[in-house]
Amino acid sequence: MSTDRPHSVSVAGVVVDDQGRALLIQRRDNGHWEPPGGVLEREETIPEALQREVLEETGIKIALPATLTGVYKNMKGLIVSLVFRCEAADGTPTTGDETRALRWATREEVSELADEAYAIRVLDALDAASPPAVRAHDGVKLV
Repeated sequence: MSTDRPHSVSVAGVVVDDQGRALLIQRRDNGHWEPPGGVLEREETIPEALQREVLEETGIKIALPATLTGVYKNMKGLIVSLVFRCEAADGTPTTGDETRALRWATREEVSELADEAYAIRVLDALDAASPPAVRAHDGVKLV
């Protein structure tokens, strides 16, 4: 049996508006722009975690089911992230404990604001990648 630490699993929701823009959050802890998301809690299903994380970080309740658009592995952080394209069902974008700022971003703005490893997740979701994209990164750059 390996003594390495186990992987964690996270979800992220790319909420897309009727103009084709994605809702990005600026994290309070590191100032980075990325889609809202986080690690699954022990007793949560994937859809429950997705809905909880997007609501906590944006104030928006998403419609389920959401469409899986990518699976991403952070090779350094040992995090596997499942990314979904989402539609807002209710709520107004608002900052919270984990969110410094929010903005609706075009494809070009996503690439300017977010590190490559996070921008590609949003771009794959905007493209509604099918089958879902499968990619690896080092936390910043694709590998």
